[in-house]
This record gives sequence, C-alpha cells and structure tokens, in this order.
Amino acid sequence: MKNDEMQQDQSASALIDARIEELGDWRGEMLARIRAVIQDADPDVIEEWKWRGVPVWSHNGILCTGETYKSVVKMTFAKGAALPDPAGLFNSSLEGNTRRAIDFQQGDEIKEAALKELIRAAVAANTTKKKK
Repeated sequence: MKNDEMQQDQSASALIDARIEELGDWRGEMLARIRAVIQDADPDVIEEWKWRGVPVWSHNGILCTGETYKSVVKMTFAKGAALPDPAGLFNSSLEGNTRRAIDFQQGDEIKEAALKELIRAAVAANTTKKKK
C-alpha cells in the first residue's frame, strides 16, 4: 500500500471510529459489528470516508457503504444486484439494476457467515472485473 493510501486509510478509519462513538447507541454498536465482519471477511479491505460522512469499504473498487439513519443502519453493496445471496440477506434497494442493501434495525442479528460470503463475493466481483 502506498504511503498516501495508508494515510487516507488511517484518517478514514479514525473518522469511522468517531462516527461509531458519536452515535453512542445501538446504531454505533451495529456499525462497529458490521465493520468487524467486513474486516474479518477481507483483511485487505480499505476504509474510506466519502460523500460528506459515509463509511465506505473498498477492495479494487467499492464493496459496500455503512450509512446510519434514525431507525436503520444501511449496508449498501455497490454491485449487489450481481452478487449471489443464497441466505436472502438483501432486504432493501431491491428495485435497482446495480445496488442492493441490507437494512439492520435495532435488535437485528447479523448472520455473520452469510454476510462474510457476501463480502467475499463482492471482493471477487471487483477483483475479476474485465479489463478494457
């Protein structure tokens, strides 16, 4: 990883840490748990901070985002429509041709094994994309 990328990654990670801390409720806890699953599924994931405060996880392109709203933590997969989802995790943004999302509400359990497979499928989709 280049020095610039490392600095960006570290500052984005610090901003994500701060977001989790500032939420201070179930949404922060959920975002932290989602983040841990992403990092466990892909140890080479890069954390970014985009669009005025959205945590983004990338590996050869955007894998997913972690947006927080009043009643939901939304995990949006950039290429979700193209990913296999045998566990049926996607429950939001189902109408589009590209993205798919998982809305986590207070008290929801994370199906970690299935989510890790989805993350790994997103990494594979980004890694094997055709070169022009």
